[in-house]
Amino acid sequence: MRILSLVRCFSLALLILAIPAVSFAGVFVSVTIAPPVLPVYAQPACPGDGYIWTPGYWAYGPDGYYWVPGTWVMPPAVGLLWTPGYWGWGNSAYVWHAGYWGPHIGFYGGVNYGFGYFGTGYEGGYWRGRQFFYNRSVNNVTITNVHIYNKTVINNVTVNRVSYNGGPGGIRAYATHEQESAARERHFEPTPLQRQHEHAAGGNRALLASENRGRPAIAATPRPGEFQGPKVVPARSSGAPYGHAENHSVPRPQNSARYDEHSAAGQERHGGRAAQPEHNSPNGSPHANDSRPENAGPHENAPQQGNEGHSDRGHGQERH
Repeated sequence: MRILSLVRCFSLALLILAIPAVSFAGVFVSVTIAPPVLPVYAQPACPGDGYIWTPGYWAYGPDGYYWVPGTWVMPPAVGLLWTPGYWGWGNSAYVWHAGYWGPHIGFYGGVNYGFGYFGTGYEGGYWRGRQFFYNRSVNNVTITNVHIYNKTVINNVTVNRVSYNGGPGGIRAYATHEQESAARERHFEPTPLQRQHEHAAGGNRALLASENRGRPAIAATPRPGEFQGPKVVPARSSGAPYGHAENHSVPRPQNSARYDEHSAAGQERHGGRAAQPEHNSPNGSPHANDSRPENAGPHENAPQQGNEGHSDRGHGQERH
């Protein structure tokens, strides 16, 4: 009996350890029609040192696709970067591959989310020790006492608003060797604030694609969950007409990388920027005079240099 009791305790311990991985690899919803195209919107100003931009995306709920606004987020630990989630075609349905934090940028379907996430890698900044350096050519950074640099990003591929990989009309992109290596690294789940942000978006009917026709009034926020106030940014252009989708539950693909609550932080991180294309903003972009970067691509008049330094802009000032 004593041996049986020990076996049961050991089995319970194994089950507890397995819970995070099982919950991440559980059942979720696949959708039989593609998500809407990405809306065009400006980036709100970075609220403080250490915040990292996480782009907006179309999530799916009981009433269809809804927009989760882009927002600035504090990473769970120093040295971590955000790999955005993406929709991918597989088994006759569009499947959501969730985003995660990690030491390098992984594959996110080749989707051009803008603001440094131009389909592969990240051009918005990098870690050096415990400091994050912001590329002000693609980020709206106006605060003082932060490390900034300016690096022009040249566009050598077609810029579009497609929000999914594979399937009819989808992006034809495949993971590089570096991105596959990044997928095998230790990963970290979205922070509690990120999860609350998505949950709140799912409960806001104005963010449903069927309501806003692909042009959400809350396209981006300065911090997670801040859906009201003068710093909330609306979309500037809408996507294609939205149709009702059928859905069904399917097993979620196993993620080979394990999520953890701790980080081996403090090392310099440059975001896995190998083999990533460089982009320019497309010609004829609306509101070209606006001082805030748009997710259509970085400004064409961005300084063509790579000098680093400290921001000398006062809080609340716009780029000119």
